[in-house]
Amino acid sequence: MPKHAAGLALSALITLMALSGAARAADDDPWPDLKTAIFGDKPVADGSAFMRVEAPQRAYDAAIVPVTIRFDGGHIPGRIRAVTLVVDKNPAPVAAVFRLGDGIADPTIGTRVRVNEYTNIHAVAETVDGSLFVAAAFVKAAGGCSAPATKSPDEAQAHLGEMRTKNLDAAQIGEPSRVELLIRHPNFSGMQMDQIKRTYVPARFIETIDVSYDGTTLLQVEGNISLSENPMVEFSFTPTETGRLSATAKDSDGAVFTQAWPVPATM
Repeated sequence: MPKHAAGLALSALITLMALSGAARAADDDPWPDLKTAIFGDKPVADGSAFMRVEAPQRAYDAAIVPVTIRFDGGHIPGRIRAVTLVVDKNPAPVAAVFRLGDGIADPTIGTRVRVNEYTNIHAVAETVDGSLFVAAAFVKAAGGCSAPATKSPDEAQAHLGEMRTKNLDAAQIGEPSRVELLIRHPNFSGMQMDQIKRTYVPARFIETIDVSYDGTTLLQVEGNISLSENPMVEFSFTPTETGRLSATAKDSDGAVFTQAWPVPATM
């Protein structure tokens, strides 16, 4: 199994490394240690010639920071099969691992993350031959992992796991389509205070998301508490014939949520 695939399996180790940050000077760079913990001794080359991390320099809301890993298709050195997103100074730095299926039209991925303090956000792309490339962006934000949820646990339960898409209704056969998948889930970090009970809300978050089109895998996501409340993932695919886009998500409590949509939407 590729080293990056162990990224979330190493979550406990990486979390301990991040939490030990108090022992480091505030301006220390955790990336070298994180890179080794996640990818071992594999070389990680500069990918700035064909990829970039797009994120606000100063986030309006540290609990919902939009991030896009964008690729220049004309210069990519081989097909991208996975992207690991790392929020360096978060308690759980590996925010997500995105595994791209053959049906993905463009490896560009969008999502939303929590940012706990001023930090670099790194994206590491893996090509089919196992080569690794990195790009990064610096984001000024703080407190995102402990920011109160917009709904109480009881309120969140009422719509837990409901899904919807954006832009899918515009998808046409044979044309690349950019789609957002949104999942209603509090993605509790375990660091948030219940504003009524004045106790910490136990962590409960989306662990995996699987997206397919007529049985063909488009995207697999492994996530953790660094993904924002109501997780979102944006991706591109080209429907080759009339079919159904399906999504299945599983959270850390074992709950499974599934939904499907016809493509084109008018079928």
